[in-house]
Amino acid sequence: MHKTIKDITQMKRKEKITVLTGYDSTMVTLCEQVDIILVGDSAGMVMLGYENTSSVTMEDMIRFTTAAKNARKNSLIVSDLPINSYKNEKDAVTNSLRLMEAGADAIKLEGGREIADIIKSITESKIPVMGHLGLLPQTAEKYTVQGKTKENAIQLIEDAKIITESGVFSIVLEMVSSQVAKIITEKISVPTIGIGSGKNCDGQVLVVHDMLGLFEKIKPKFAKRYLSLSEEIRNAVKSYVEEVKNEKFPAIENEFQMDEDEYNKLRKEIV
Repeated sequence: MHKTIKDITQMKRKEKITVLTGYDSTMVTLCEQVDIILVGDSAGMVMLGYENTSSVTMEDMIRFTTAAKNARKNSLIVSDLPINSYKNEKDAVTNSLRLMEAGADAIKLEGGREIADIIKSITESKIPVMGHLGLLPQTAEKYTVQGKTKENAIQLIEDAKIITESGVFSIVLEMVSSQVAKIITEKISVPTIGIGSGKNCDGQVLVVHDMLGLFEKIKPKFAKRYLSLSEEIRNAVKSYVEEVKNEKFPAIENEFQMDEDEYNKLRKEIV
């Protein structure tokens, strides 16, 4: 049985919540130790080669969500609503339902008080919602740290309270100053999931391609690299190319052989 929304909310102040992105069945299978698989619209950049997330469509997210669902055994699946998919309450509910039908357990969307009514409409439709405050990649012109001034900090704290009241079960805090992230975590009743927001959040999320050293185009300061798989993959591909060129691969152990009698019959037939 996979994790539930209740399992996640009960972890606040008791156990840190672990989250990694997952967009395909192979990767999700390998990442099943985490509490939540986030089918993020970051897939547009790391899987589809887009410059940012603004080109990601609902069809993209449905396909990635389906792939994650097909592999999931233990983790909760949360899927991003892509940009322009929640412009109004009707679209937000309709598209959230599409992601749930594809296999999501909950959806995530970006914004504070300005989307409070949209969040409420989704939660009233019995669809769990994860909020997202701080840096909002779908609309951000620059990737800058949030919560560095008193005014911005107060706005973030109030936004966190507002969307909590609207019904979110957790909130991602992206690139929020660690002091403000700590205050928000202490002030609200639902778990906070940090990405570049310090250790005092209730959990942490990373893009799995960043964590494994697979995506080299952007190297965020907050993304610790636990491996350098891109280098290892390049070396493996180099070895493969060399072995094929030099006829070392495939070797005899990689081939399939006819029965010798059948082969001799064939040779007589075609000579």
